[in-house]
Amino acid sequence: MTIGCGTNPSKNENVKETLPALVVNGTQLMNTEGDTVVLHGVSYGWHQFWPRFYNASSVAYLVNDWGAQVLRASMGVDLDSACYVNKPEFGIECVTKVVDAAIENGVYVIIDWHSHNLRQEEAKEFFTQMATRYKGVPNVIYEVFNEPVEDSWGQVKAYSVEVIKTIRAIEPNAVILVGCPHWDQDIHLAADNPITGYDNIMYTLHFYANTHGQWLRDRADYALGKGLPIFVSECAGMEASGDGPISKEEWGNWLDWMQRHSISWVAWSLSDKDETCSMFYPSASSEGNWKDADMKEWGRMVRDELKK
Repeated sequence: MTIGCGTNPSKNENVKETLPALVVNGTQLMNTEGDTVVLHGVSYGWHQFWPRFYNASSVAYLVNDWGAQVLRASMGVDLDSACYVNKPEFGIECVTKVVDAAIENGVYVIIDWHSHNLRQEEAKEFFTQMATRYKGVPNVIYEVFNEPVEDSWGQVKAYSVEVIKTIRAIEPNAVILVGCPHWDQDIHLAADNPITGYDNIMYTLHFYANTHGQWLRDRADYALGKGLPIFVSECAGMEASGDGPISKEEWGNWLDWMQRHSISWVAWSLSDKDETCSMFYPSASSEGNWKDADMKEWGRMVRDELKK
């Protein structure tokens, strides 16, 4: 079920609850059957810039052809006249199309508050709607702040606690992902002063392999050593700008590191912008069945990795 503009997003009664629920045990993502869970998947680009990809057919193709185990629906909060703060109904329509289709296709899905700015009241309102709609649905993961930039960890922590309280008042068990300062690279700050009093909380680490190398893995190793659970909710092989050359060597180093630590990752992004990290050219279909000629090198690399 999807919702149209202006429709109240009440609980979705048509979803399939086929997946075991996720839990966090120590640093590890697990399911309620006691199995370690390592998810690999794809992030959609900002919804307001690439709404054409936000449909059930693209979801089905990513799951059934590429082998994605998790998808990330990026609610673009700021920027452009069609962002969430300007057109919330449009944003909810786009995001819930992807979430509902992911549930129907039996994979996990991240509802991502895709912003670089603290917008606590808007975030609480949005996640109230999402938690109400998807209460008890084990597929859904909530990401409460994509990438803080200049905000301190104290500010991000206080914001995150308020949004977590909002979600937990409705949905007591779903995994919640918390961002860290400086584009999710300051994971060590969260490790030194983590959020307490809530279960099933993980912290997001983002990397772009041609910019972020061993120094960031060392920082993440420190966080893991302190017992902080990490989820890589956005990553790619090129420079942090999203453009420039891909470092296959460093991408491979990151893949090896994530595999060694059983860390889930989501690749950025399903979009057609003129930059390296956008997986497609504008000629690509909006609904899957993508040909190699319509895919950039990064898109082919991600597809091939997911198919392994």
